[in-house]
Parts: sequence; C-alpha cells; structure tokens
Amino acid sequence: MWARELAVSAPGKVILHGEHAVVLGKVALAVALDLRTFLRLRPGAEGRLSVCLPGVGVRRSWDTPGLRALRGRIAGKGWGEAALDALREFAGIAAGASAPESLATLAFLYMCLAISAKYGDVPSVDIVVWSELPTGAGLGSSAAYAVCLAAALLMVCGAISCPLQEGESTARWTEEELTLINSWAFRGEQVIHGNPSGVDNAVGTWGGALRYQAGKITPLKRVPTLRILLTNTKVPRSTKVLVAGVKEKILKFPAIMNPVLDSIDAISQECQSVLEAMPANPSPEHYPVLEEFFDINQHHLNVLGVGHPSLDRLCQVTASHSLHSKLTGAGGGGCGITLLPPDTSPLAVEAAKQDLCACGFECWETKIGAPGVTLHCCSSLSAQVLHELAQS
Repeated sequence: MWARELAVSAPGKVILHGEHAVVLGKVALAVALDLRTFLRLRPGAEGRLSVCLPGVGVRRSWDTPGLRALRGRIAGKGWGEAALDALREFAGIAAGASAPESLATLAFLYMCLAISAKYGDVPSVDIVVWSELPTGAGLGSSAAYAVCLAAALLMVCGAISCPLQEGESTARWTEEELTLINSWAFRGEQVIHGNPSGVDNAVGTWGGALRYQAGKITPLKRVPTLRILLTNTKVPRSTKVLVAGVKEKILKFPAIMNPVLDSIDAISQECQSVLEAMPANPSPEHYPVLEEFFDINQHHLNVLGVGHPSLDRLCQVTASHSLHSKLTGAGGGGCGITLLPPDTSPLAVEAAKQDLCACGFECWETKIGAPGVTLHCCSSLSAQVLHELAQS
C-alpha cells in the first residue's frame, strides 16, 4: 500500500556545443534546462493502477491482478522485443505505432512490469504527468518523462528510498539511487527511441552539465546557472536526414570539413574549462567569451549544412538586441538558445521576445544548469503546476 501524495520532477536538456560533431567521436556538452516534467503520485483505487498524461491525451487504468498475470506471461520470454509485442497487444497499440501517446503508454507499461518483476509489485497508485517541455523539439521531453517514471516506480516498489522528510519541500536521492534511476530511465528511452545515446536521461537524472564523447558520459565538476532565452522556431525537421547530410559533406570534402569538426570539438572543450572555472552566479564579465563561442559555433553549424532561414532570422533578431544565439540540437529548424547576461535589462529581454514571437516563434525565458530529478512535497509546487496536475 502506498500512502503518500508526492511529486517528482526532472529537467529537459539542450546541447550547448558539439551537435553533429558528437556523432563522429567529438565532445558535446549537454546542460539541464529549467523547464521540467512533473509527475504526481498518490494512492489509487484498490487493485487499480492508473496513468494520466494530459499533454498527449492519455488516460488509462488497469487492474493490478491483470498486470501481474501479464508480467508472468512475459517474464519467461525476457524483456526484449517479444515483451514489447505482448504489451502492445495488451494495450491495443498497433505494431509500429509512433504517436507520442502510443509510445508514452508503452514505456509506462514496460517500466511498471519490468521494475515490478525485479523489485516487487507496484502498489495501487494514481500517476499524472505534465510537462513544461514541448514534445518533438529535441529538448529531452521523453527522457524527462522516463526519469520521473523510473524514480516514482522504483520508490513505490521499495527499490530506492523516499528521502523527503516531514516538513521538507524537496529532497534528492543518493548517488547510488540516482544511478539506478538513470539505468531504468535509459530502458524507458529505449522503448520510445530504440537506440538513444543515454545523454538525455543522464542530464534528466543528474542535472547540471555533462560532457559526452564516444559513449562516455562525465558530469562537469561545477556548473554555473546561466539565464537563457529558448526559442522554438516550430520548423519541423528530420534528425536522420540532417545527420546523413553532414556525413555526405564530410565524405565529399574531408580536407575542408574535418577541421570544422575539430574546431567544434575545441569549442566544447574550451567551454567546459570556462564553465568549470566560473562562480555559481556569474557576473557580466564572464559572458563575452561564452558569447563568442556561440557565434563561432553557429557559423560552423551553418558550414556543416544544418542551418535554416528560421535560425538565421532568430540570430539576426537577437543580435539587433545585442544578444548572441545559436541553434541547439539537430538544426534545420527546431530550437535555438540565446544567452542573457545578468546585466541585460528586462526591457531588452521583453523586446527580443516580442520580436521573436512576431516571427511566429515560441519563447521561454529559463535557465541552464538546473538540478536533476527531484522529489517534492506537492504543496511546494507552483500554482500553475498544481493546476495542470489537477486536470486529471
């Protein structure tokens, strides 16, 4: 029996430097974005497990004896593709379905049953998940979802502690527990994405900033919190097509393109050194070098062929307000990030936001270097988050 009402949150992510070059063994820096996914956990109706995902229109409920029987049938086959087929059939999800609601439901069922097979039954709980992150924008929304689910399910099964003491508003798990959360979140990401790098769920779990190179993930020692403007151009793109285009360019012009990749790698490494040397709340003089890195890297990404007129427009608009921007993620549209030094006036930020929105873009003023997965007392959440989680 689970008796408490609690909330779990995990951050999204942006790539600060190293997009595309990372595919070819270079360094990338990924940072936690202070736009978060929230999961509310509370005791449910006896013998029922329910999940509500208002953002993608999912509201499902299953009886726990039925789930236990399904788990028993799957356990003999192992937790690979055959398990996913059985879960799809059980949930009425068509083979090959890739809509967010189908993948989110499948990941939920998979993680529930696989975690309970190892650590004991998931009790009758009612789970609601709502996110500040837009889906499909390359901001790690599916990983934040998987991290929240992993933390909540491991906690109700007793595999990790419930670290929130009476009277506390937030708490975090131990390093060992975070490692377990991360490993299960990665399995959830595999259900959704097939072959993820593991960066997004690691950022969602630990927060701050991570260095990623050739499959090795290393948290940065110290990370300042930096204010940014995150802009979604809303221009859809295919990451697969963009990655293939970069590869083709490198094969065609290796002597020209390889130095560009080496330069992007050097920017990532220099940026890591600068961030680790900065104080927790940097003053304006720390920003010019970061702004130069943004400008140089944005030009490099255009040379790689992953720019887009919408991203050029974003950079022009912010430059007219003396701000520096670059694309983040796959490029070809998608999102861009703009540094906001501490001495940027609120009027200048507001004017930049208005000009970007006038282009048809969507903007959020937020921070990077945010904390990773966190347990909350529900009363400590903002009114908006509580309102969204109450829509179930």
